[in-house]
Amino acid sequence: MTTLPGSVVLVVGATGGLGREIARQLSAAGATLVLAGRDAARLEALGIPGTIVTGDLTDAPAVDALVARAVLANGGLDGVVNAAGVVAFGPARTLTDATLEELFTVNALAPIRLLRAATDSLAASAAAGREPFFVTLSGVVSESPTAGLAAYSASKAALAAFGQAAGRELRRSGIRVMDARPGHTETGLADHPISGVAPAFPAGLHPGDVAARIVAAIAAGERDLPSSAFAPPA
Repeated sequence: MTTLPGSVVLVVGATGGLGREIARQLSAAGATLVLAGRDAARLEALGIPGTIVTGDLTDAPAVDALVARAVLANGGLDGVVNAAGVVAFGPARTLTDATLEELFTVNALAPIRLLRAATDSLAASAAAGREPFFVTLSGVVSESPTAGLAAYSASKAALAAFGQAAGRELRRSGIRVMDARPGHTETGLADHPISGVAPAFPAGLHPGDVAARIVAAIAAGERDLPSSAFAPPA
């Protein structure tokens, strides 16, 4: 079990459709938040109590600096939720190098760098008797790569693979890595792709429901949330 009241949690991508729901529910559970995104005004507009930090996930030094500021703000760090991501649509043969680089930098390299930067602080949390965690959101495409989303699927599959292996490494340090793989969720991300046009998706999961499942899993000490964990009740 993870005790959320009083824990310090960094939520990256806090202005996104899912990130803000996770942040709200963590705050309601008593966590002390550090809210991260690119736009300070949008972070402030959330109205969620917490420290605001900004950074560009495509810039490796900025990722390290973001974590450092989060740690400095509260004297430590007990958890990280990476809810940032970008999507691109279209046939694999039409994707430009710029699109490919942004997909893999934001969806795979940035969370890898976040975990690397946060490891020492999370290990210190474990040494102090808490139960630190790092949450990734690779989504259902990491389980079922999707035509028209080949590169996006690949970037998320890379993240899922990293999380599985890193989680095994970090258990000895008392750090829990959890990957969540919800199906299509109505976050608005598909309306703002970095390339291509979204197909007509069926109605997706509600962000509040997905966030509730993730926050419950954090509190319960779960390590893996496959797509089946988000299936609506029959």
